[in-house]
Amino acid sequence: MAAAVVLFTSDLRLHDHPPLRAALAAADEVVPLFVRDRAVEAAGFAAPNRTAFLADCLGDLDTALRERGGRLVVRSGDLVTQVCGVAAQADAGEVHMAAAHSAFATRREDRLRRALEAAGRRLIVHDAVTVAVPPGEVTPAASDHFAVFTPYYRHWARVRPRAALTAPRRVRVPDRVTGERPPDRDAVTGVSPALPRGGESEGRTRLTAYWRAGLAGYADTHDDLAADATSRLSAHLHFGTLSPVELVHRARRHGGPGAEALVRQLAWRDFHRQVLAARPAAAHADYRTKGDHWRTERTARDDIEAWRQGRTGYPVIDAAMRQLRHEGWMHNRARLLTAGFLTKTLYVDWRIGAAHFLYWLVDGDIANNQLNWQWMAGTGTDTRPNRVLNPVLQARRYDPDGAYVRRWVPELGGVAGPAVHEPWKLPGGVRAALDYPDPVVGLAEGLDRFRRARGR
Repeated sequence: MAAAVVLFTSDLRLHDHPPLRAALAAADEVVPLFVRDRAVEAAGFAAPNRTAFLADCLGDLDTALRERGGRLVVRSGDLVTQVCGVAAQADAGEVHMAAAHSAFATRREDRLRRALEAAGRRLIVHDAVTVAVPPGEVTPAASDHFAVFTPYYRHWARVRPRAALTAPRRVRVPDRVTGERPPDRDAVTGVSPALPRGGESEGRTRLTAYWRAGLAGYADTHDDLAADATSRLSAHLHFGTLSPVELVHRARRHGGPGAEALVRQLAWRDFHRQVLAARPAAAHADYRTKGDHWRTERTARDDIEAWRQGRTGYPVIDAAMRQLRHEGWMHNRARLLTAGFLTKTLYVDWRIGAAHFLYWLVDGDIANNQLNWQWMAGTGTDTRPNRVLNPVLQARRYDPDGAYVRRWVPELGGVAGPAVHEPWKLPGGVRAALDYPDPVVGLAEGLDRFRRARGR
């Protein structure tokens, strides 16, 4: 009886799962496998919020497979060793998995392929993470990748995504293959208090609710900090409990400005993946060399810690940083503001901010996180690398009444209206009664330092 292995990585779902459907078509028995890779933990990728969310995802995936007569096989250790061991135990001729695009994932995939081939088995890699254009498939005439989003998007939008696949009705797993229990979320310490639940069933429930109540207005409200009207699907996209291909098809069937705006955001995910696939070093090195002499932990320790703790004296920045710790998530507009503030107002190395985000964000993704940070720092793909977002003006625009700030900065809860964005301008007596710090730097001073550093 022919057997195959499906290695789940960042695709923890049954709906629209090309590796699983290919394995089911090729074999009588299939082993759905997830390996808790010790190398991922050693590299610092297994932060508490993502570990807890992952536990939810694996438990939900196991439940869904059991409803179809199967089960999820979980192993721990070196991924290559564990996959080869399971393939041997199942006597599987093929291992199917989704493509990944970071340097770490690419090296791991190459190791796995060599080890399987040495044992007379095949590794078959499927594109199950991007929507329409796998990295390297479409390139401009003079380069191996697109460095600017707009021309990339024009090409991307012309390519029709593959059809979304239905979930299988039955999965037969060979009894001889052994594994361990899926991890328990409650065993993870250091988790954000309001971290959402993970898993495909949770993701599909959230998707259905958003489609009914939020999608139509997405184009108008996705930057509104107080309204909190974004989809909040990013963690499910990161872990693959939702398929971006399915989202694009559903959005285009729905139509309207909100759906178009959401599809554009999904295109950004593919854009960043093709940049990272072509320039793997961009995960830790400047994509475009600017000669910056950033302030670091040694030279700006107090400013950096104030930023991390949400005590910079700029309410919208502090609100966002506190939201990050409490929820393991941050509003997209707030991500732009906090990243711009750290890199351009405080002139601190973007890698420090990117590492902090990767620790706390449940949707922390190497391609999106690192390249968005570089975009804001002016070292990445932004065609206007010296743009500076004024946090006060941005707060007035995207949190005009100050509701977002008051939600996350209770010290300012008694300050009514837009005055909450500039507490240093409050009357002396009112200001003295607030347990809130003065700004760590004046905006004019920060802007001047940045311009001098960039030679403007």
